Amino acid sequence: MVTDRQVRLLMKLMQKEKTLRVAAAKSGMDEKTARKYRGLGKLPSEVKREHSWRTREDSFSEVWEEIRSKLHLNAGLEAKTLFKDLQRRYPGRFSDGQLRTLQRRVKIWRATEGPAKEVFFDQVYEPGVLCQSDFTSMNTLAITIARHRFNHLIYHFVLPYSNWEAGTICFSESFESLSEGLQNALWELGGVPKAHRTDRLTTAVQKTDHPEEFTRRYTGLIKHYGLDGQKIQAASPNENGDVEQSHYRFKNAVDQTLMLRGSRDFADRSEYASFLGRLFKQLNAGRRGRFEEELKVLRRLPEKRLEACKRFDVRVTRGSTVRVNHNVYSVDSRLIGESVNVRLYVEHLEVWYGQRTVETIPRLRGEGKHYIQYRHIIDWLVRKPGAFENYRYRNDLFPTSRFRMAYDALKKRHSQQKASREYLRILHLAAKENERCVDDALRMLIGKNAIITADAVEEMVFSGNKPDPVTDVSIAEVDLGDYDVLLGEEAVVTC
Repeated sequence: MVTDRQVRLLMKLMQKEKTLRVAAAKSGMDEKTARKYRGLGKLPSEVKREHSWRTREDSFSEVWEEIRSKLHLNAGLEAKTLFKDLQRRYPGRFSDGQLRTLQRRVKIWRATEGPAKEVFFDQVYEPGVLCQSDFTSMNTLAITIARHRFNHLIYHFVLPYSNWEAGTICFSESFESLSEGLQNALWELGGVPKAHRTDRLTTAVQKTDHPEEFTRRYTGLIKHYGLDGQKIQAASPNENGDVEQSHYRFKNAVDQTLMLRGSRDFADRSEYASFLGRLFKQLNAGRRGRFEEELKVLRRLPEKRLEACKRFDVRVTRGSTVRVNHNVYSVDSRLIGESVNVRLYVEHLEVWYGQRTVETIPRLRGEGKHYIQYRHIIDWLVRKPGAFENYRYRNDLFPTSRFRMAYDALKKRHSQQKASREYLRILHLAAKENERCVDDALRMLIGKNAIITADAVEEMVFSGNKPDPVTDVSIAEVDLGDYDVLLGEEAVVTC
């Protein structure tokens, strides 16, 4: 078969050689063929006929119209589903090997007659104009803190023009997480872009039937920084595509770096945060050129950050508790009946009274949970020991497992009332003196199988004698000769 290359060579040789026969021979074709292409003045590819006829009978010609009508009614039908339907309605007519033929026919129908597909339009970004952010879960990376699984999110901030990025560890898509993450990124950036785009977070974007576009708190946040708020359309994550794609690249970079590190475990939260900080710096190092362009046009930061918290005015109940965001927290019993101001931050809450902070409490994640600090109520519990056994939050009054073991031991030796009274004396001692010292005293008493009483614990606490450290473990010296004996015995058995 003559190729385009041969014909091009023929045309070139015809200018040099005296006869067509010589030019044809040197180009590797017959003289008659050479004369044909000289007359046509075209390449073989230009005169080749398109294959428009069928080489096999169309097995679906008689049923294609009904297939087409079904596709018009529901374009999402798969060829395999349609094929199974044909086999069911026409037994023995269609063999499994014909499925591929129908798949090709359906594919051609989708490309020529089917519904139009969504078109994605490449965007042109200007430096310093837009920033995007979103939350991404890190749970699939199986990161642990002190050997305990660390489930968390990352608030991810990206500048689409330069791809500069930053992130903040958080645990929910709350407004507090959004506010802290956005402000952390802007202050690390050192300037403010013109607009901020987010997905349809309920903490930032109102429902479609609401007259206001954004929530009051989110409006206040972007107004503080002079940002124009933008949101994506419902079910259109591609409109926030740069940060969505950055999620994948960032988590892949974390995964690869953890592989090189050889461990996914970190000693504490701060070590993990430092690890992420170094990784962000490495990722941003290769974007310096475009990032410098952005820095030149970013607007100045405000004089100070906006407080990233939610405020509540609540009254302390008779149980010395407050309810905040569907969770219960205890406060000092002296505040019972008083109205306090609670400031809810990402990971803690502050209780304010008389224009000062009186309590700082870890924030509970989720709803329907409780955090009761025994020091807040122990003074009255020792006066009302009968209330302990059926107290709604009793399990929160065992600071460590040894306190629980002590209470169980007391219940075996005494009546319910006396056991409660003795245990509350021990708990009161921990509140007034030192919880760790009381815990060590209980450890020693339990380890010696001694009788546990409040007096015995108090005596050990005030004796000043330090208990043996938990980490002191004595291991007998290993005699390697024992292995030789075992091997010798095995050899004897084998023989």
